Amino acid sequence: MSQLLFFALGLVALVAGAELLVRGASRLALSFGISPLVVGLTVVAMGTSAPEVAVSVGAALDGRTDIAVGNVVGSNIFNVLFILGLSALITPLVVNVQIIRQEVPIMIGASLLLLAFGLDGRLAFTECLVLLAGLVAYTVFLVRQARGETQAARDEYSEAFASQPGWDSHWAVQLGLIAAGLALLVLGSNWLVGAAVAFAKSLGVSDLVIGLTIVAAGTSMPEVATSIMAAFKKERDIAIGNVVGSNTFNILGCLGITGLIGADGIPLSAGVLNFDIWVMLAVAFACLPVFLTGREIARWEGAVFLGYYIAYTAYLILTAQQHDLLPAFNQAMLSFVLPLTVITLVVMSLKKPR
Repeated sequence: MSQLLFFALGLVALVAGAELLVRGASRLALSFGISPLVVGLTVVAMGTSAPEVAVSVGAALDGRTDIAVGNVVGSNIFNVLFILGLSALITPLVVNVQIIRQEVPIMIGASLLLLAFGLDGRLAFTECLVLLAGLVAYTVFLVRQARGETQAARDEYSEAFASQPGWDSHWAVQLGLIAAGLALLVLGSNWLVGAAVAFAKSLGVSDLVIGLTIVAAGTSMPEVATSIMAAFKKERDIAIGNVVGSNTFNILGCLGITGLIGADGIPLSAGVLNFDIWVMLAVAFACLPVFLTGREIARWEGAVFLGYYIAYTAYLILTAQQHDLLPAFNQAMLSFVLPLTVITLVVMSLKKPR
């Protein structure tokens, strides 16, 4: 009963935290003349990824590296397929050109770097240091890019802010909202993940599967709440920027920080290297043709994303239990679903943006 209570309290804290974070971040962006996209890629993305860092670091300290790695890989898959899918069902998400030309390629690059570093079965200490240095360079680049925006763009944001006076119009209040939102998000995520992991352990599920599913979804609840709240508020740049920025931060920051805890780095299991990391990479690449088509994520594309996440989760569960349905499921995916997906992505990539 206590675990159910913590699960429910965690969800309430996540929703409240997301509301405060989105309001504070969007207003802060306008008051400083910075685009909501940049705020979504930095402050919001890093803030909502704080639970991933906390969980992965804690798991690594306890020697449960499968949870630490599965948390990051699973969260990145969950962020794109589930969060963007659900957000697009709420409202079609118009994709900023900067996300297509810059942020998604950077996310793909970070995913490829992780794959290259992990092919030997371990993320070495120096490799984790490179990942973390990459995050610092990426953040500095975004800030410098924001400062280089045209005066006309900054004036547009300032005019928008001036036209929306309110109790939260002062930057100090906005920072307070962001801080309170992040605190609630981290607290709510910890409650929810703790309860979910307790449920999973009672069923005898492995650490890797727990990390890829329960923990990954739980630590991504801040991203879920934030992106959905942003979608309802029509803050679409924050909704998409939050997901793409969080994925980049998870790889560069979360694994970078986790790997620096011990001199031996992070071991990667065969299951992650042979399957899950490739799914994460495929999902990252799939963003390009989806985003390019009309420069938006349509509702039907969101439904497809959700369907694939359900299929991925079903595969993990069937594999963990060695269920009798696993061969039939694999055959259906290989013979029908995957070929159809490849054809669809190719056709979409050839379509001109509207």
